[in-house]
Amino acid sequence: MNKAEHAKENYLKGYNCAQSVILAFADDLSLDKETALRMSSSFGAGMGGLREVCGAVSAAFMIIGLKHGYSDIKNQEHKKKLYSLIQETAKKFEKENGSIVCAELLGLKENCQNTEKKTKKRPCYELVFDAAKIISESSGHLK
Repeated sequence: MNKAEHAKENYLKGYNCAQSVILAFADDLSLDKETALRMSSSFGAGMGGLREVCGAVSAAFMIIGLKHGYSDIKNQEHKKKLYSLIQETAKKFEKENGSIVCAELLGLKENCQNTEKKTKKRPCYELVFDAAKIISESSGHLK
């Protein structure tokens, strides 16, 4: 099973969108399952239910950071390349799905806290699939 299918399966099991994506890559990132799930748990539903940046996208950014991130604050070139990779990933996701914002992806323009409206259309399993696919196909390498 590829990473995108694994992420989709995770979502269908009940994990939130961020958890679904990060969990699909946990082994590759040397993250134990518990840490991966806890680390990403607050990013579901567009950052804790705020319907802001899609949790699948947030997880993709976390994965990029874990794979290609920097720790040397003096290495501005590395930081610049990392941010470029993040922006490229966001553009790919937006091109595929129309936005990186949860509320927009779900068609919720007004009253994003209305649970009944939220659950009418939930393409989230498709979004976690797309985010994981984009990360899998990413050729960006910084180190």
